[in-house]
Amino acid sequence: MIQVLIVEDDPMVADLNKRYVEQVEGFQLVDAASNVEEAYQYLDQFKIDLVLLDVYMPGKNGLQLLKELREKDEQVDVILITAASEKEQIQQSLRLGVVDYLIKPFEFERLKEALNKYKQHHFVLHEKRSVNQDELDQIFSKQDRQDSYQIQVPKGLTKTTLEHIIEVIRSKGDAAFSTDEIALDTDISRVSVRKYLKFLKEIDFLEETLIYGVGRPVYQYQVKEMHDIEFYH
Repeated sequence: MIQVLIVEDDPMVADLNKRYVEQVEGFQLVDAASNVEEAYQYLDQFKIDLVLLDVYMPGKNGLQLLKELREKDEQVDVILITAASEKEQIQQSLRLGVVDYLIKPFEFERLKEALNKYKQHHFVLHEKRSVNQDELDQIFSKQDRQDSYQIQVPKGLTKTTLEHIIEVIRSKGDAAFSTDEIALDTDISRVSVRKYLKFLKEIDFLEETLIYGVGRPVYQYQVKEMHDIEFYH
């Protein structure tokens, strides 16, 4: 059984994540810690395989704990859980070796997918005496996909429309564009397009600039970084 520790300062969220973990076969919940100090107590007392780690907590945050675990060469894996989707935070956590990254709020199926993926890796790397190339290729191909951002589509937006707008944006390359241009190219109302562009700006996919000229000011957008995004409801 894979031993799991939850580190989460919100009691309601911790309780929900407990129930989630208990529903996935092959995992045994050790307990939940509400801060980094409590997490160390459990890590000292028990053989923990996997930590479900929240980022924002009073005192030391989850990223600080993750960094300390790596500096101490602790043999524990981490799935990072946070309400934030900042690019720098995601990049830092990936460099520190997280096995997955979940953005709140997430559905049970997304956590179940992360746990089952981890279980496959754990069996190959910890239970088998030898590993063949195909098994390693499966592990590393899945890890490579962590470089894409997995973000929940907010209420009021649809995944299909969002992906269509992104496809049109990508076709423009590095060129700047306006809301009106995207509305024209997608045949979607300007008001609706504005909502989607605002969301893409919030997740740091787009950069927004207000251009002053003749008439009313116009918002211009440009892709910040052409990374992959995976959306889910």
